[in-house]
Amino acid sequence: MRLIADGATQTSRLVLVKDLETDDGYAFELASPLFLGTGDRIGFEGEGLVVVRASGERLSLAGDWSTRCGPRFRTV
Repeated sequence: MRLIADGATQTSRLVLVKDLETDDGYAFELASPLFLGTGDRIGFEGEGLVVVRASGERLSLAGDWSTRCGPRFRTV
């Protein structure tokens, strides 16, 4: 499932997330998996990920950035 991490777009259903991959080949790997509920919003602030629950609760999540390599990501 494609999630938009702009801090404004709400998730449309319950989703289990363990990492978020960007379009440019980076990934944010969460320290532990997380359930996003319907209506939750996610966004990147600074170097980390923030979740705003539908209830208004705000969570700053621990994790690390990494690069992804594969057929579509080549370094020259």
